Amino acid sequence: MNTSIQILLLILLVLVLAFLNRRCREAQRADWGASWLNWLDGFNRLYCRSYHRLPQVEIPLPETGGAILVANHISGLDPLLMLASSSRPLRFIIAREQFERFGLQWLFRAVGCIPVDRENSPEKAMRQAIKALRDGEIIALFPHGKIHLDSDPPRKIKAGAARLASLTGSPLIPLRISGVSAQGGVMLPVFLRGHARIQLLPVIEVGDRSPDSLNQLIQQTLDRIPPQ
Repeated sequence: MNTSIQILLLILLVLVLAFLNRRCREAQRADWGASWLNWLDGFNRLYCRSYHRLPQVEIPLPETGGAILVANHISGLDPLLMLASSSRPLRFIIAREQFERFGLQWLFRAVGCIPVDRENSPEKAMRQAIKALRDGEIIALFPHGKIHLDSDPPRKIKAGAARLASLTGSPLIPLRISGVSAQGGVMLPVFLRGHARIQLLPVIEVGDRSPDSLNQLIQQTLDRIPPQ
């Protein structure tokens, strides 16, 4: 390869990177408090909308104050889809073994994920989540506790979301995720193109509901399969 072609390829690469940088900056919506995280926010939105064909849907979050996002869990792509549809940063509660996944712990820590050790000290994660909600942040979690497909046998959801709502008065914002390729997988769905969808469901206000009644309502809402 001669020098002139190398120079042209280098110029082309610089132009592509500059274009991508500008597009990511324009697509960014949530303010993560760091320039590189805001860039990633924009990149994720472009990736989910262009590659996974996610329609532009904005989760109805309050402009200020805490809220709790709850969703069905069908793949490892789900958190990226939720982030791409949110105008505010989301703090996910995730299993400690996922938080400590090789090569990703630095990113999970940077975006404020809350690891939960379900065997030894689950209340530590609960305390962190309560503080975050009272500080006006958005907590996101998957109440089924792990990937659970509509075709799987019924699974009782965890009580954490209902407890958080009851203790803080934060509204519960349920979502249903669908259209992901290779459902049931963790990494493969991130890279296989699908027709991802996020369905907004009615917001659940705490009111005078007990934690048990809130939990039942979350279960009914997330497990109700919408008509095709």
